[in-house]
Amino acid sequence: MRTILFLILSITSIASFSQGSILDSTKSDTLFIIKKNPEKGFFHDYILFIPKETPINKKTYLLVEPNNTGRPTDSIEVHKNYAIDLASVSSVGNNVSTMLKIPLLVPVFPRPAAQELMYTHALDRDVMLEKSIELQRLDLQLLAMITDAKVVLNNMGIKVDSKVFMNGFSASATFTNRFSFIHPQAIKALAIGGFNGELMLPQNKINGIKLNYPIGLNDFTDIFDKKFDVDSYKKIPQFIYMGKLDENDAVQFDDAYNENERQIINSYIGKQVHERYLKCQELYVKKNISPIFKTYENVGHWTTSDMNLEVIKFFFNQMK
Repeated sequence: MRTILFLILSITSIASFSQGSILDSTKSDTLFIIKKNPEKGFFHDYILFIPKETPINKKTYLLVEPNNTGRPTDSIEVHKNYAIDLASVSSVGNNVSTMLKIPLLVPVFPRPAAQELMYTHALDRDVMLEKSIELQRLDLQLLAMITDAKVVLNNMGIKVDSKVFMNGFSASATFTNRFSFIHPQAIKALAIGGFNGELMLPQNKINGIKLNYPIGLNDFTDIFDKKFDVDSYKKIPQFIYMGKLDENDAVQFDDAYNENERQIINSYIGKQVHERYLKCQELYVKKNISPIFKTYENVGHWTTSDMNLEVIKFFFNQMK
């Protein structure tokens, strides 16, 4: 049975946590709950999982996997418990972290039931236009968490690269896909799966129809106050996969897409998950964006040990 050391760090205790302290914790898996720090730009806690035998004073990588509770709730404790489980027990990200001996960051972003159409865990349009302090620009909050985690890890003697690995499945895959368009310069490599077949498209229009965020780039500059960095995006190694039997389709639900977005996707990209997935692949290749695309036979909206192993191998190859 795995033994995991749980530690809750306040802002004041992080600075005092030294390399000597980590020597004992590397004997077992260690999970830190880093408290929110609005002054540093993040308004929610995040989880930092450090697998045993993480190398000290050697270059390594930080893996980031957005949290995905699977349903809206106004209880932040529910979201936190799901994030802890994702980080330390059950996720592709935990498998990657444990096998490659690299730290894993999981944010504890809310998904409020009081605003059920705001799909925070997929970084949808509603949340990107949100102006409330705690929910605005979750992408920037995640960047702030990453910056903070690098300081925490450095104090422990864990030297991570300036760029991060990102991983996601289902809603967290969609979050990762969209985040990679907004901040491609922050990502060393990414792997995503189970995302309804719908990827953000690297273009402004399709058949003359404007594609606003999160479908495409038409209003990208208006929302993010910068141009899409296509050169940085093309440099990201990507492993993108779906199960052949995966029919989980968030496109048809109002919390994931509004009616206008849904009509555009169904009419011009595809009504069915795999029709859509093939169209997205075609459009990426036309823009000279070349992820590794893979479809797994006899697999639905879940992952298998073989899939996990391929994701692990993908990230391992990016560490060389």
